[in-house]
Amino acid sequence: MKEILLVEDDQDIAELQRDYLELNEMNVNIIADGLVGLEEGLTGKYDLIILDIMIPSMTGFEICKRLREEVDTPILMVSAKKEDIDKIRALGFGADDYITKPFSPNELVARVKSHLNRYERLTKGPQTISDEILEVNDIRLNTKSHKVFSFDQEINLTTKEFELLKFLMKHPNQVFSKEDLFERVWGLDSLGDTSTVVVHIKRLREKIEFDPKNPLLLETIWGSGYRFNNN
Repeated sequence: MKEILLVEDDQDIAELQRDYLELNEMNVNIIADGLVGLEEGLTGKYDLIILDIMIPSMTGFEICKRLREEVDTPILMVSAKKEDIDKIRALGFGADDYITKPFSPNELVARVKSHLNRYERLTKGPQTISDEILEVNDIRLNTKSHKVFSFDQEINLTTKEFELLKFLMKHPNQVFSKEDLFERVWGLDSLGDTSTVVVHIKRLREKIEFDPKNPLLLETIWGSGYRFNNN
C-alpha cells in the first residue's frame, strides 16, 4: 500500500480525504501542524505528500520549499485560494500539482493516483541501454540515474521538470500544445489547469537556457505550443 502524508489542519476535510484515499488502498497519516508535517516529510518514507497552504506554524509554501531541498517525493498542494499567483508560487517552490478547494474527493484520488503511477514509472520503470542516455544539443539526460547535464555541469531538476524535459527531448523538433503536454506528462487530461505547464516550461528555461528570456532550446511556437529545438 502507498504511504500518503496529508498536512491539513481542518479535521473534517482531512478525514474525508483520508477516507477516500484509504478506500483506494492507501495508508494516510494526517498531520495538523506545519513544522511536524515538515519533519515527517523529510523522513522520506512517504510515496506522496498533500500540503494545505494555510496551516499552523509553517505555510505549505515554506514546507514545499524545504522538502524540495531534500526529497523528490511528489507534492500536491491544496488551497482555497484561486489566484494564479498562488499556483505559480506553489509550482515555483517545486510542487507537482495544485488543486483548489472545493474539489471532489474523486478528483483528489485521480490526481494522487496519476502522480504515484508516473513517479513509479519514472524511478522504477525498466530501462534499456539505448534508452538510458538522451542527448540533444548540449543537454545530456540520463534516464536511469535521473541526472541532467549541460556542458558537463549537472542541473538539478524536480521530478516533474525532469519528466517534462525527458518527454520533449524524446520528441525533438515536434510541437506540443499546453494541453498535449499536460496530458502526456501529468496524465490528468482535463482534470488540471494548463498554467502548470507554463510554469514548468519557465522553470526549465531558467535552468537549461543561456538566456531564458530568449530561449534557443525550449522554443515557444506562438499559437501552437512548445518544442525542443534540435537544429
